[in-house]
Amino acid sequence: MNNIKKIAVIISCSLAPIAANAAVLPDNQTNSQWYKDSAKLVSDKTQQSTPTKAKNVILFVGDGMGVSTLTAARIFEGQQQAGNQGGEENFLSFEQFPKTALVKTYNTNQQTPDSAGTMTAMATGVKSKAGVLSVSDTSLRANCLSSKGNELITLVDLANAKGLSTGVVSTARITHATPAATYANSPERNWEADSNLPDEAITNECKDIAYQLVMRDEADALTVALGGGRRNFIPQDTTDGEGKTGRRADGIDLTQAWTDNLSNSAYVWDKAGFDDIDVSATDHLLGLFNSSHMQYEADRLDDVAGEPSLTEMTTKSIELLNKNEDGYLLVVESGRIDHAHHAGNAYRAMMDTVELSNAVRAAVENTNPEETLIMVTADHSHVFTIAGYPKRGNPILGLVHGVDGNVTIAKDGKPYTTVGYTNGPGAVVGNRDDLSSVDTQDKEFKQQALVPTSSETHAGEDITLHAMGPGSDLVQGVMEQNVIYHIINQAQELGGTKY
Repeated sequence: MNNIKKIAVIISCSLAPIAANAAVLPDNQTNSQWYKDSAKLVSDKTQQSTPTKAKNVILFVGDGMGVSTLTAARIFEGQQQAGNQGGEENFLSFEQFPKTALVKTYNTNQQTPDSAGTMTAMATGVKSKAGVLSVSDTSLRANCLSSKGNELITLVDLANAKGLSTGVVSTARITHATPAATYANSPERNWEADSNLPDEAITNECKDIAYQLVMRDEADALTVALGGGRRNFIPQDTTDGEGKTGRRADGIDLTQAWTDNLSNSAYVWDKAGFDDIDVSATDHLLGLFNSSHMQYEADRLDDVAGEPSLTEMTTKSIELLNKNEDGYLLVVESGRIDHAHHAGNAYRAMMDTVELSNAVRAAVENTNPEETLIMVTADHSHVFTIAGYPKRGNPILGLVHGVDGNVTIAKDGKPYTTVGYTNGPGAVVGNRDDLSSVDTQDKEFKQQALVPTSSETHAGEDITLHAMGPGSDLVQGVMEQNVIYHIINQAQELGGTKY
């Protein structure tokens, strides 16, 4: 701090020029906790030294987790913590990682992207069309024949080929776009089960996404696959443990095929089975905890059969993957942030974002920072906004109250919330609803929107990338989304980078 006090600065309330050898900063400036904390942060950064090669890589993807979602979620979490002044000063776990960059998210054919194209960029190093999974953009969407010969090698393929263990975790269906792009090649993201395949795809021998996950040679198989989407793995005449029927028309029970084809393998479908897994005796774990998507974190404890949290799935995956002394690649998606935003429901989006932060914290605590690269990013943003002039500490999901404590009234004579959406199901054609007596912090509340659409849409602005560990020094500036693949490839020396 003594050195900082001696720094020459330009300070003048009167705007008069100050000499180059300006005076020492006043105590009321240097004694400020804001000043001390920020000075220490910068000083600490000068001491950082990061290795370049990683034994392990964990990539977290918050589906739909744009910058406004991060801001609102950090305040949301902070306002639930004792001693947090207003919430604004809080940080999500990964927001304190030493390296950060901005990432451009467009697809090759869309200004505002979808998850299939964005995850394809991260998984293969190649940007592609919306709706396609790890095939080049010369493929036509939903046309099997056009994708033949245009399949792309993914990070999972490269890691398996190197002898690393691999895992994919999601709170969405494990066959949904983001997780699927890591292990499957398909010109159509919706071909999750064989019953989704059109005649053209069957004729030209394209395989559905669930089939591609399970029916891999053991050397190329995932070590861990945890998420939802059970219906895509079981036959149509089969009823699962929660009373839901399958969607496979070929009669194949892929959950049985998993345990039959892979050594020391296990399949679980509920929380009790997940908790009972003996990691020491399990080399391949498939967990499918819902017929479709897993529950939102806000509703998880109400699930019929019980579901593990994202944090629990992440921790168990790391424990299992750690058995490989050569290292591992793990991709973890918080898939339902996106779904809550599509529904215009900020509460559930915030809860799932905070749970992602918890999962990242658990990953940091259960790994060696000298050998593990941890990256946290999103696939795209949403048209989610933070607006008005609420006072500090105003409930982030509440009505706007100004610094005088009074509710702020819009020109239509009605109050409004801090967070809202540019479009979505919360829009009303005609007069806006009066929220004066509405609990806008209830988990079922849908925020008001400007443009009426049945589902709120993605947004096209940049998202963030946060990193710590070996190779994280490459996370800087504004980058194309496909650069993420190359950072991982370089850090783990997977052998897929050519110049």
